[in-house]
This record gives sequence, structure tokens and C-alpha cells, in this order.
Amino acid sequence: MARIVITGANRGIGLALARAYVARGDEVVAAVRVTSADLDALGAEVHEGVELTDDAAVQRFADSLGENSVDVLIANAGIATSETLEDLNWDRIRRQFEVNTLGPLRITRAMLPRLKEGAKVAIVTSRSGSIGDNGSGGAYGYRMSKAAVNMAGVGLALDLEPRGIAVMLLHPGMVKTDMLGNVPGGVEPEDAAARMVARIDDMTLEATGKFIHAEGHELPW
Repeated sequence: MARIVITGANRGIGLALARAYVARGDEVVAAVRVTSADLDALGAEVHEGVELTDDAAVQRFADSLGENSVDVLIANAGIATSETLEDLNWDRIRRQFEVNTLGPLRITRAMLPRLKEGAKVAIVTSRSGSIGDNGSGGAYGYRMSKAAVNMAGVGLALDLEPRGIAVMLLHPGMVKTDMLGNVPGGVEPEDAAARMVARIDDMTLEATGKFIHAEGHELPW
């Protein structure tokens, strides 16, 4: 049985990941700002008040866990708004950087003493952050925040490899969630979660720092 820490596990992909890990018998630690009835029903270990933009809140959460006690950290929590060139809302853009870029970096740093040798860090990113794959423009804040977290993830992979910790930048695919407005043609959260769990299971130190689609192929930066 592995101990899995998931941020943003109260809804969407995070909740689906929590369900998948609980169903197979792993111990799930859910770090959320506010819990949900669906999360509470799982029987996971829920920690509320984990605001990823707040250093003190993140550190309090990390300190509540024992050292060398975590096998997998999934930095999943994220937000998305859609800014156009005509509507560049700077406050919304800054907020996306705080949550989507600095949040995963902040939680990973705080969790370092808790990650075992051989542990894994999966940062849930997005193909929208791929510079090579951007064919439509727009969504400035979301795209930039995800491109930036991809860079952070590569840096983490290089820094953590000597500690025996692997890092993956993981794109879940187009998933039917509230955050994306239940996009037509998207996959169900449970299907996306199953693929993501498989990718995390397969993660190795030899392939650390890769930008991977949940279906298994590598994505362009």
C-alpha cells in the first residue's frame, strides 16, 4: 500500500484520482482548501485549509505528515480563466501563476522531507502550456502559467534526481470537468484518472522530467 498525497482532491480530476487510489487500497491524503461531500465519502485523510498560494498554510500541512512518509505527490490543484488579447485581466493572470505555477513548486519544496527515496512527483499540467502545440492563441494566463510550471517541473526533475525522486509533467487530456466547462468530446474524469495512475505507476527515474500525455506519448514543449 502506497501513501499518495493529492492537492485539489475535492472535485474534478483530483477527486477521480483519489477515488482510483482508494479503490485499489492505497492510502490517500487529500490537501484541499475546502472539502466536499464526495471527498468525505471516500474515507481519505482530508486536510482542509491548504491554500497553495500561502507559504504558511502549505508548510503546516507538510509538517502534519511524518518524515519519509509519502510515496507519490500529485500536484493537481489548478484554476483556469480565458483571457483574450482584448481582455487581459491582470489580476486573473497573476492568480493563475500563483496557483498553477508557484503552487506545485511550493508544495513540492515543503514535502521534500516527507518524500521517500524512490518517491514520485506528478505535476498535473496541460497541453495548453505547450509552445510547440499552440495553434490557436488566447487563454493567455492559463497557457503561460502551464508553460511556466513545465519549466519548474524540469528544474525539479534535475534537482531531485540525485535524491532518487522522479518527476513527471502530466497532461490529463481534455476532461469533462467544471473547470473546463464540461468540454464536448472530453473524456470522463474516471477514465482520465485511470490513465494518469497508469502513467504514474510506470514513471521511472530514467525518464524523469518528461512532458507526458495521459495516453502515454510524449508532448512537445
